[in-house]
Amino acid sequence: MNFKIKKLYPFGLIIEPLNGEGSIFDIDIDHIKKKLSEEHLIAFRGFKSFSNAEEFSEYCEKHGEISLWPFGKVLELIVHEKPKDHIFDNSYIPLHWDGMYREQVPATQVFHCVQAPGVNNKGGTTFVNTKRVLEKQSDSFIEYLSKISCTYSRKMEYYDSKTVAPILTEHHERGYKVIRYCQPPNSNDSSFVNHPGFEIEGIPKEEIKSFISKLNDVLYSPENMYTHQWQTGDIVFSDNHTLLHGREPFTKDAPRHIRRVQLLDKKPLNNPHLIHTK
Repeated sequence: MNFKIKKLYPFGLIIEPLNGEGSIFDIDIDHIKKKLSEEHLIAFRGFKSFSNAEEFSEYCEKHGEISLWPFGKVLELIVHEKPKDHIFDNSYIPLHWDGMYREQVPATQVFHCVQAPGVNNKGGTTFVNTKRVLEKQSDSFIEYLSKISCTYSRKMEYYDSKTVAPILTEHHERGYKVIRYCQPPNSNDSSFVNHPGFEIEGIPKEEIKSFISKLNDVLYSPENMYTHQWQTGDIVFSDNHTLLHGREPFTKDAPRHIRRVQLLDKKPLNNPHLIHTK
């Protein structure tokens, strides 16, 4: 099949069919896995794909074992009328890694845009390549990061968990350094639904505020962050072990509908940071 591949900035690929004709089912799965291991994010645009959630999950199962949730295999990311958690609101979602509160950490997220929010309504999904971030930092900042760990706690419909994780750790298979960080939302933001608990250790209390500000500046720098502005039908694969991701806020009545599936490693990674979960 003929398609065109374009490098995204600052990382990742976007793949589109030539002449607007092509099916995601015709793209070799091993080729996708190879490219994802190299690029950490691949977006497919303009391909014929899935008519419903079941077709989406059946396709994803060809790539690997799906992480099961109480709701099943596919998370429907849509705004709820009275959301009990920020993922079902139209607010921003802070940077984080998936599986931080669960017993197994997924290797890959697969997103399918059922309906885009609209070009002027924002709602893009943000991705940060933490391997790339660390490769550009000074030795002194890396040493500073190595001292810090964070405690996170969160209770929502699907879990009630606590996690303690060093900010600086290693990819469990490839050995390069990555950042594991769940950005705390603004404590003064009363509109943010279901604030998680957050504590930081390893540095003096008087340095915490400035450290968080500096780290956020680094992560949100345009040279480190890619924001995927959704078009209906887009499919995105992202490397959960290397990237952090989040979401821009979007217009409340915008018709944003994203489906997400999480894929486990061939040998599922038991969460090394989980303290307890219910």
